[in-house]
Amino acid sequence: MSLRGESVHTYRDVRTREAPSPGHRLLLIVPDPGSRESLAARLAEAGHHVTPVATGAAAMAELGDRHFDLLVVDVDIPDLHDLARNRPRLVARPPIICMTTCDALEPLLPEVGIEVEDYVTKPCRDAELLARVQVLLRGRQAAPRASVLRHGDLVLDEIVYQAWRGERRLEVTPAEYRLLRHLLLNAGRVLSKEQLALHVWDEPRELNAIERLVSRLRQKVDETSPALIHTRRGFGYWLGDPASM
Repeated sequence: MSLRGESVHTYRDVRTREAPSPGHRLLLIVPDPGSRESLAARLAEAGHHVTPVATGAAAMAELGDRHFDLLVVDVDIPDLHDLARNRPRLVARPPIICMTTCDALEPLLPEVGIEVEDYVTKPCRDAELLARVQVLLRGRQAAPRASVLRHGDLVLDEIVYQAWRGERRLEVTPAEYRLLRHLLLNAGRVLSKEQLALHVWDEPRELNAIERLVSRLRQKVDETSPALIHTRRGFGYWLGDPASM
């Protein structure tokens, strides 16, 4: 495990500080809702695209879906020791900043295959964390951000958090939006109820909860033919053209 020294960081005046590169994708893994919301807001204000999650399992799902330029991990996540079962096969392995003494992170690193580049001790100051994020991202090219997901006439815009089926706007709830987005990202792939529930709510739920959510979303999406959301009995749900399966 590689750690940068515990030297005291000094900061220039914000008016002369180098601006962070726009468009970097950060995965923020923090269990406490208040801290997670606060840090996500500060990082977003600094110009980053932030995906906040509460658990390691949710982080693994996100890492399997898309590329991130940097991970910020609070090692008090509740399922730190269970990640070996859920780790994705990563093509690009982003650097990581951990929020702790870092000793507790060692069980996670071999499983995820990510090298610790830096750390901050808790409770950490927002300014210190932002400065270290900026240093690690300096010179790293931001990953292109796909703002629109599309399958046939079904369109989801990630900038305005809105979906359409042809010219018809879909009035989806936040949970339905997250479900639809995950189905679109995995079009043609059967996803289990457990996988979908974990992605939508960041925690396991009763299977009938995801069944009800899929049913509500299907009524909105498949009001227009052909039907795009399908059930594979005993396995889960998938989005796509029936002829392709």
